[in-house]
Amino acid sequence: MSMDDYCDYDGLGLADLVARKEVSPAELVEAAIERVERHNPSLNAVVYKGYEDARKAAQGPLPDGPFKGVPFLIKDLGMPVAGWPRSSGSRFAQHMVDQEDGGLTRRYREAGVIPLGKTNTPEYGITGTTEGALLGPCRNPWNPAHISGGSSGGSASAVAAGIVPMAHASDGLGSIRIPAACCGLVGLKVTRDRNLNLPDGTDYAIGFVVDHVVTRTVRDSAAMLDATGKPEIGDPYPAPPKARPYMEEIEQSPGRLRIAWSSETASGRPIDPEIQAALERTADLLKGLGHEVVEQGMGIDYRALYTARGPVSGANFAAMMGRLIDEIGREPEPHELEPLTWAALKGGRKVTGEQALRGMQELRMLNRQTLTFFNDWDIYLSPVLGTPVPEVGFIDPVALEPRELNRRQGQVFPFTPPSNFSGQPSLSLPLEMSANGLPVGMMFTARYADEATLFRLAAQLEKEAPWQGRRPQIWG
Repeated sequence: MSMDDYCDYDGLGLADLVARKEVSPAELVEAAIERVERHNPSLNAVVYKGYEDARKAAQGPLPDGPFKGVPFLIKDLGMPVAGWPRSSGSRFAQHMVDQEDGGLTRRYREAGVIPLGKTNTPEYGITGTTEGALLGPCRNPWNPAHISGGSSGGSASAVAAGIVPMAHASDGLGSIRIPAACCGLVGLKVTRDRNLNLPDGTDYAIGFVVDHVVTRTVRDSAAMLDATGKPEIGDPYPAPPKARPYMEEIEQSPGRLRIAWSSETASGRPIDPEIQAALERTADLLKGLGHEVVEQGMGIDYRALYTARGPVSGANFAAMMGRLIDEIGREPEPHELEPLTWAALKGGRKVTGEQALRGMQELRMLNRQTLTFFNDWDIYLSPVLGTPVPEVGFIDPVALEPRELNRRQGQVFPFTPPSNFSGQPSLSLPLEMSANGLPVGMMFTARYADEATLFRLAAQLEKEAPWQGRRPQIWG
């Protein structure tokens, strides 16, 4: 069966069709496969096709979760799927195959989804664009000349094009929120350790990286976090518990929130005027909804924060690569890593234990500046990007020298990292469009462990400033 209106449903909507026996999981899988085959030549979003595994799973039995029978995609980074390759976007790791599901993969399956394949990612998720030597550039369905963001760009591109209603994504310095903003999606970076990353997630040790999904609707994000975001025995740092299900939160009014907003950047450089104007319109929208909205930056010591983060991330990356080298059994050859990756590995190996621990100590103290800002504010509003969505090639990790690459990344992605350092939940919503017809994401950051406020506000904005009627060039 070819469902002409398949793309008009979100994940919960498709699951409801399955529950009412109006469509079967097998028919949904075939509808998703049809769209991969139609759109992937233009997008390069899906890099591994697990069609036969999906077809077999669709025959059942399936767990009775909220997304029973819904096709799903998993980012090709840090998320083991039994029998599937996990290249991490790297020529060095391209032949790795996982023997069993990871912990979060199991929870996704328990939620009822049917994994269909894996999505494009840059090498080891380092950049805010999904372009790489192994997997090639992933393109934006709104305009394929432009990036889909990174490092979850493959997932965002596929969801935005209607291939699947939602897909796995991860965020270490903005890698859920950036592609969500580029592709016009809902992208929530959850609180540190809200989602299970054990026993697999060695890269999660410093607390920057989290996993969740990119979706087209707020309710899909809420329902999936209800399904996956729960601690289990063995979690060393479980997130504080929620008061009630997030699906109940989205039915509640957010009340009158105290919202600070700003376009302050770590460099002090102003953002693009078009993005600034979109930010100001969003502030006005929030005022019109009855919130207290004040222009005020966080005023944190960005220079000290980023300086402290450097040796911590460097040492962590070197340690992660060390584990990978042990598993593969040899050092990478010169051609097997991209220039930025080589620079990160060589730099990380030079970090001493004292430098790494000193950075951790500094981060712990500096994060207090970020966290205490929210003693007075419920929400902090900024853009996600500092510029309109750039074209493919502007941030090219293969062709650009690492210093220039990072300079451009700092220009385009100046806002997302602080909430990774502090562990706070932070959400991108597709509230605006640029003059050239590409989405502009606005970012809402809340107190530590307060996804509830984000979901209530997001549901209000989805109702008052809806985005579901917009369609990209490549769709359906």
